[in-house]
Amino acid sequence: MSSDEYHVTSEIHQAINKDSAAKPSLSAENVVSRFSFKYPLNIEYSHSDKNCGVRIDEDGDLIVCRKADKIQEEGIIEIEHSYSTTLALVGRQIWRGALLLGDFLLHHGPSFLQDHIVLELGSGVGLTSIVAAMFATEVICTDIEVGGILELIRANAARNCKLLKANFIVLGLDFFANDWCPNVEAKLTNVTVILVADVIYDNDVTEAFVNTLQRLLSTPPGKTVYVALEKRYVFTVADLDSVAPCYEYFLQCLQKAQERPAGSQWQVEQLPINFPQYFNYERVKELVLWRIMSKCEVLNLS
Repeated sequence: MSSDEYHVTSEIHQAINKDSAAKPSLSAENVVSRFSFKYPLNIEYSHSDKNCGVRIDEDGDLIVCRKADKIQEEGIIEIEHSYSTTLALVGRQIWRGALLLGDFLLHHGPSFLQDHIVLELGSGVGLTSIVAAMFATEVICTDIEVGGILELIRANAARNCKLLKANFIVLGLDFFANDWCPNVEAKLTNVTVILVADVIYDNDVTEAFVNTLQRLLSTPPGKTVYVALEKRYVFTVADLDSVAPCYEYFLQCLQKAQERPAGSQWQVEQLPINFPQYFNYERVKELVLWRIMSKCEVLNLS
């Protein structure tokens, strides 16, 4: 069986809630899943006034709503996606890195995404961009136009339009392309935050992705990149140990990029992932989150 015929299935598809009532709009072979999440307690909701407004107890005394009394609101993101795909079309599935980055955005997004224009690379089905669009001014959601992925992103954005605060734009962007479409080039002059999840699975793609990052970070204004991924271990006879070759190759490419003149100006660090979990999934120890910044751009995550 060739690599093009070999199918893979994301680990989280066994645990997510497939909505039998919702029908896929693009293909009968797709499934529709509901990703429930908790809103951060520091977000105020007008529809919560009935819970945290003026209340009276059974004796007629006023109940003062304190911060600890607030009810943590729950939301739903509904996503149409493939259940299983070839390796070339894994973007049509949902992987743990997207949910980790979604947690990060829910925790920090209300403060650091406000008034920012966000670019997501390799967006897949668009889940992370939808979370970002709850807080940012504009989100440019990009991926390579293969397997109808851009149409799928647009359909998922439409499914979740009530959640979107930001202007939501879907554009094609190929890591291997020398020339990007004029719309992408024009948008880069305003992008300040770049999001990436689950693009580290093939060495050729990884190398092209890091080259794309170098190109983006060389374009003013200063930008901050967040890369979420899952280290995938395999046992090799050569190493006589379990190693994560795709992850290690990503780190090698990142180091080489930093040795070049433009990359030497980057600030690169692995961030802790001890922020609260808002989505329902298994946050395994293999998940990691990296931040890469142009030195002129520092975002406050306090």
